[in-house]
Amino acid sequence: MSGATYRISKADRSLRQRLFEPPAVGKMSPVANLVAWAILLFWSLFVLFPIYWVVITAFKDAWTVNNGPFFIPFVDFQPTLKGWTAQFATDPYCDAYSVGRQLVLLLNNLFAFIVSPVIKIERMEPQICKVYLAYTNSFVISFGATALCIAVGSMAAYALARISYKPKFGNIVVFVLLALSAIVASNYFDVHWAISGSVGLALFFLLARSLGRGFKTTLGNNDILFWIVSQRILPPIVVIIPVYMMFQSVRMIDTHLALIIVYAVANLPIVVWLMHDFFANLPVELEESAQLDGSSRFEIFWDIVLPLTRPGLAATTLLTLILNWNEYLFAIFLTTARALTMPIMVAAKNTGERGILWWEMCAIIMIMILPVIIMAIVLQRYIAKGVLLGAVKG
Repeated sequence: MSGATYRISKADRSLRQRLFEPPAVGKMSPVANLVAWAILLFWSLFVLFPIYWVVITAFKDAWTVNNGPFFIPFVDFQPTLKGWTAQFATDPYCDAYSVGRQLVLLLNNLFAFIVSPVIKIERMEPQICKVYLAYTNSFVISFGATALCIAVGSMAAYALARISYKPKFGNIVVFVLLALSAIVASNYFDVHWAISGSVGLALFFLLARSLGRGFKTTLGNNDILFWIVSQRILPPIVVIIPVYMMFQSVRMIDTHLALIIVYAVANLPIVVWLMHDFFANLPVELEESAQLDGSSRFEIFWDIVLPLTRPGLAATTLLTLILNWNEYLFAIFLTTARALTMPIMVAAKNTGERGILWWEMCAIIMIMILPVIIMAIVLQRYIAKGVLLGAVKG
């Protein structure tokens, strides 16, 4: 076999070949490269222009917005801070002293909650800057719901990826029937929900032990995973009225805890679905070696599995935080005054007597997106790895 090599020079290639054929392995042809860059440029403009529009509109006044469009600051229009000062000038409790006092009380109550009952929790002021209130509410509710959702969802995903479950279908039907019976007893026969729930749970254990052996049909991990993911398919508007009545019955309307629970439950299927793929792609031999060394299941999960899936965990955390931060439907139904969040503040600028206050709305939006941008910058080095890790199979 001859060891001679052949190389085709540019002079031996036609114009069509030079334009449409790649010059070497692993490279794109000039035309394909140009098309790819054009598509990326168009998509970048399509994605970034709304953000640019929000930023410049936040520095406009009513006349500039209503007589526009004006897109170039200092050329088409003169920037102004009226949209920003309107958030604080119209609220008598948005001065520096009032906001500082509320911040001190918030930090005091947070510290008091940790070391209670050593320090007494002080009552927050009845009047407070609305922007500050909504911002702190969104911060506490979103980050609290994200932490709860990630903690529960990651453990559930790991269990479904590594532990084999075979629940009997008949036992599930019995549990659902007893749960419905407990709800009927509480709502129509004035039985306390704690009593009806305890009785239904006790009956379930008795029936499962006595009748469970006769049930043959079983479900698997994939069935459980599909059922969990299917909860996200259901539109939230379908369950908002029952959720409202449930929290109203336990007097948790307009509380942070209610929104934290609802947000965590609503986004739990996404966390389980994403983290399940990350855990399933890990080699099981690492966990088996740790088990031989005497590690418990939780120690394996905490010390080995979570560090290896840190990129996927970061990407899932950021996605969950964005969903919680932007949630509007549950917040508008379950809050009235004390637990208002930033999306409600933004929507309020759309229902005033003066019409849509675009310049004030955009100023609030810029304040609203700052935490998400900061989290994205902090988790940036993990996000790309997490997306690629979830895309690789086998």
